[in-house]
Amino acid sequence: RSGAAGGKGGGGRGRSRALAGDASPDEGVVEDLPLIDEKAVEQLTEGLISHYLPDLQRSKSALQELTQNQVVLLETLEQEISKFKECNSIVDINALFSEAKHYHNKLVNIRNEMMMLHEKTSKLKKRALKLQQKRQKEELEREQQREKELEREKQLTAKPAKRT
Repeated sequence: RSGAAGGKGGGGRGRSRALAGDASPDEGVVEDLPLIDEKAVEQLTEGLISHYLPDLQRSKSALQELTQNQVVLLETLEQEISKFKECNSIVDINALFSEAKHYHNKLVNIRNEMMMLHEKTSKLKKRALKLQQKRQKEELEREQQREKELEREKQLTAKPAKRT
């Protein structure tokens, strides 16, 4: 601003009315502004734009590059997370296989023990059968021996002679 209205000590018409409170604060502002050359405004605008635009464009491209890098990092991070999940599931699968092997070994041992017990019981049954047959044979022989002895005793006992 130039002139008395724009200075510190001057009291312009718009300012005095705004202080009085009987008009809007924007009233009289246009009157206080001097006429501005549009060509000068355009040149100043172009100068301002040419001064800040390269920095803004570099900032924009840097932000785009950062955003793109963040997207790449997020994708990489998601891939790494999925790899860790796979590793955890592989560890779980390995644990399951280890447990399955352990129980398979237990089953094999139980099966072997059952086969061994079956063989032992079969041998014991055969032995018991042989012993039973031997006892029966011995009893039969004793019975036959007793009968023979009884028969022999009968023959040895004196028979009274028949009187004729």
